Amino acid sequence: MDPAAQTRKDDVMSYNPNHPPAFPGFLRAWRQRRRLSQLELSLQSGMSQRHISFLETGRSNPSRFAIAQLAEAMEMPAAEVDAMLLSAGFAARSVGKGWDGQTKQAVAASIDHVLQGHAPFPAISVDRIWNLVKANEPALRFFALAGATTDSNLLRAVVAPGPMRESILNWEDTARALVRMLEIEVARRPHDAEAMDLLADLKALDGVPALLAQPGNETGPVLTIRFKIGDAVLDMFSLIATIGMSADATLDDLRIETLLPANEATHAWFRETFAA
Repeated sequence: MDPAAQTRKDDVMSYNPNHPPAFPGFLRAWRQRRRLSQLELSLQSGMSQRHISFLETGRSNPSRFAIAQLAEAMEMPAAEVDAMLLSAGFAARSVGKGWDGQTKQAVAASIDHVLQGHAPFPAISVDRIWNLVKANEPALRFFALAGATTDSNLLRAVVAPGPMRESILNWEDTARALVRMLEIEVARRPHDAEAMDLLADLKALDGVPALLAQPGNETGPVLTIRFKIGDAVLDMFSLIATIGMSADATLDDLRIETLLPANEATHAWFRETFAA
């Protein structure tokens, strides 16, 4: 690994929300990640280039409003905005929000509506690193048939050696795509040590290093996962939805993934197997 890459990895792995990196370096790293000059960030944020320069050198301290302007200009994820606030000595936006019961109930009911409405096909709710939060009944039954273990992390369940890996006929393409997807999430949230740890774990699993060294086999517009369940071969693809315009890191973490049949035979199998 080149020294610069190792430095970036060490920065992520050493991140602690109780001892966040200093704000000047945090701002500079995000500006460079977005490939913006100070002048370009100035134009996009409505702040003077001089003030941005002073913030990056520590000659000026940011206000919460200034951080909000910069975060919006750089399209930062909610969790990264929280981390930037902490780096400047402010409380995170997501701390102490105290959603009212009505809001919590509305969010939970909306997610349940999507999951249950997708039956007889599998639908799940996961967090940013694919830890299972909720699942509809078809998903629970289908994953059990596919050999899923008690590991609540679906990325690890698919990539790790075991019955679920063996049930996926195109496991190489699937595993490669899932690891790349997590790499994108780590790049999106570079101070997420938990995601970085999971990525390192996945890359160390048996068969994965050799797999990632090979070029991908992109043969279609979407990745179709081919499962072998008993005598049936099932072709599935997924749609992933997020909660839009969320300023809360917890909500920003949520993903809803719906698995859909890629052909009529797979559609018929789910109708016959999981229909009420």
